[in-house]
Amino acid sequence: MKAIGYKTPGTIDRADALEDIELPRPVPTGRDLLVAVRAVSVNPVDTKVRRSARPADDGWKVLGWDAVGQVVEVGDDVAGFKLGDDVFYAGSIARPGSNSEFHLVDERIVGMKPASLSDAEAAALPLTALTAWEMLFDRIDVAKPVPGAANAILIVGGAGGVGSIAIQLARALTDLTVIATASRPETEAWVRELGAHHVIDHSRPLAEQVAALGIGSPAFVFSTTETTRHLSEIVELIAPQGRFGLIDDPDALDVIPFKRKAISIHWELMFTRSIFQTADMGEQGRILGQVAQLIDERRIRTTATSTLTPINAANLRQAHALLESGRARGKVVLEGF
Repeated sequence: MKAIGYKTPGTIDRADALEDIELPRPVPTGRDLLVAVRAVSVNPVDTKVRRSARPADDGWKVLGWDAVGQVVEVGDDVAGFKLGDDVFYAGSIARPGSNSEFHLVDERIVGMKPASLSDAEAAALPLTALTAWEMLFDRIDVAKPVPGAANAILIVGGAGGVGSIAIQLARALTDLTVIATASRPETEAWVRELGAHHVIDHSRPLAEQVAALGIGSPAFVFSTTETTRHLSEIVELIAPQGRFGLIDDPDALDVIPFKRKAISIHWELMFTRSIFQTADMGEQGRILGQVAQLIDERRIRTTATSTLTPINAANLRQAHALLESGRARGKVVLEGF
C-alpha cells in the first residue's frame, strides 16, 4: 500500500523529511477496524513527532492521526461497525499513523463521519474536537461555575485548529462569554466568524485588554499555544479559584504564581485514553458521535481552510511547513491517494 514516512527525524526542508513509500497492507484483529483512508489532516503533533521521534527497528515512521475513510475489514471482536461504514477518528499516537492507504484503528475511538460534510471537511475535526471537548468538559469543567468570577473563557490562540473548534463548542453547548486571541486581521475575522464574543490581540499584554472589556475576571483560561510567553498575564487576569488548561509543551512551567489565587491547572492530551487503554476509552467514540450530530444540525462547522490533493509526501511537507510557520488558520487537509 502507499504511505508517507521518514527514517531520520529533523527539519521539514530536507528531501527525506517525508517520503513516498510502499508498506504491507495491515490485517485487523480484536477490536481493530481496517480503514481505507480517503482524507487526513495535519496537526502540530505531526510536526513535533517528525522533528524528534526515531522509527523503531530502523523501519519507517508513519505520521498522521486525523483520518476519514471507509471500513473495509474488521477484527473478530468488533461490535460497533460494519463493512462499508464511513468513519472519522484521531487514532492513537502509540500506533502507526494514518498517512497511508489503509490504517488500523481501535473501534472505541472511532465515530461515524458527519453525513453533511465532505471527506476533507470531516478530516479537519477529530483530533482538535476531541482535544477541545475534553479540555472544556472533562478537565476545566466549564459547566461548574467559579464563585464570583465572570462566566467567561479566554481561549489563547483562537484561530488555530483547537481554538477554532473550542470557540464553537463553547458557544453551542454553554452560556459562556467567549474571549479569543488573534493578532492579524484575517485571524481576528476568523474567530469572530466562529462565534467569539470578544477578540483581543495576543501580541500585546492580555490582562489589560481583558480588563478593558468590563466583564470581570474570567473563570476559565484555555491556552493552546505559547503558554510560557503569556503565563504571567494569565495569572493576573484569571479569577481567584479559576481553572486554567493548556495543551502545548513549554520547556518549563512555573506554576507557583497560581497558588495565591488557588488556580487549578489542567493539562490535556487527547491521546491519553488510547495510550493507556483507559476504562473510559470508548468515551472518545461517543464524543465524536456528538460532534457529528452538532455538525449535521448546523450548530458547529468544519474548521478546514485549505485542501491539498493528493495525499503524498510533497503535499505533506507543504502542510508541515505551513503549520511550523505559525501562520496557519484553521486546519490543513489532504485528500485522495
